Amino acid sequence: QPQLVESGGGLVQPGGSLRLSCVASGFTFSRYGMSWVRQVPGKGLEWVSFIDRDFGSISYADSVKDRFTISRDSAKNMVYLQMDSLKPEDTAVYYCAKDWIPTAWGQGTQVTVSS
Repeated sequence: QPQLVESGGGLVQPGGSLRLSCVASGFTFSRYGMSWVRQVPGKGLEWVSFIDRDFGSISYADSVKDRFTISRDSAKNMVYLQMDSLKPEDTAVYYCAKDWIPTAWGQGTQVTVSS
C-alpha cells in the first residue's frame, strides 16, 4: 500500500522559510500527481498545492500562491514544498498526499510560525 513520510517541519519566525520533503513508496510514483495539505487543530484539512505527473500542471491555494513552491523528483520518489515568507496563519501540520483528492497521506510534519 502507498506510504508517505514527511519531514522538514519546525519552528520559524514570520517571514522565514522552510523546505518540506516527502518520500513515497508502495506505488509507481511517477504515474501519480501529488498534493500537500495542512490541518490546523480544530479545523478541517486545507488543500495547499498539487503537482501532476512529470511535465504536468501545478496548482496552489490562493493563500500560499507566490510564497510556496511545489516540486518533485520522480527518480527519487520525492516531493517537496518550499515555503517562503511564512505567516503565523501557516502554522499547521502539513501532510504529503497522493492524488489531487488524496487517496493516501503520511503522518505529517508540524510547522509553527511564531515570533
